[in-house]
Amino acid sequence: MTLAIFDLDNTLLAGDSDHAWGEFLVEEEIVDPEEYRLANDRFYQEYLNGELDIFHYQRFVLEPLTRHNMDELNAWRDVFMAKKIQPMMQDKAAKLLADHRAQGHTLMIITATNRFVTERIADKLGVDYLIATEPELVNGRFTGEVAGTPSFQEGKVERLNDWLAAHGESLENAWFYSDSHNDLPLLRKVPNPVAVDPDPTLEAQARELGWPVLSLRD
Repeated sequence: MTLAIFDLDNTLLAGDSDHAWGEFLVEEEIVDPEEYRLANDRFYQEYLNGELDIFHYQRFVLEPLTRHNMDELNAWRDVFMAKKIQPMMQDKAAKLLADHRAQGHTLMIITATNRFVTERIADKLGVDYLIATEPELVNGRFTGEVAGTPSFQEGKVERLNDWLAAHGESLENAWFYSDSHNDLPLLRKVPNPVAVDPDPTLEAQARELGWPVLSLRD
């Protein structure tokens, strides 16, 4: 198995699905608009700066899910997909996925964004394997806590290693595409790291180390 692994937000998507979910909740007035918008923007800036406390952020993101049943949440997610995610889809990203698929590679998305937000996106992109931050579920409702290790920074390496062990696979000949310096721990682990529309920190590292740099923006 040759793995072709992709970050999701600002890599395959021309935008951040996690931040967009917060914007969607604000626009639909599911949360307090002003307070939630300010916090959502602040957390996103902390992420860009490499300063994000992932557990603090995930509790913020997951708390609104605890107040509604799964039928309501799934209905909102359908609207979110149409309003927020569809405009982020990129033709060049679809072609890149298709190219790896044609080579017989196994496609995987690994993302810090939680599974509730991202599983439908992975399905839409035709990617079979998804490693995402797992929201805790008890009796069919979200608790607002994270189950296990969030797939963020070194956590992506840990979660991927767990997946490889469970499937009897390795990172031999593997690819990983990402836009973010937060993914440097995993980019350094794979034989074929690729910087995609990278942030300045990642771009500098990629240029220094001779990694390919490409753009999927249409």
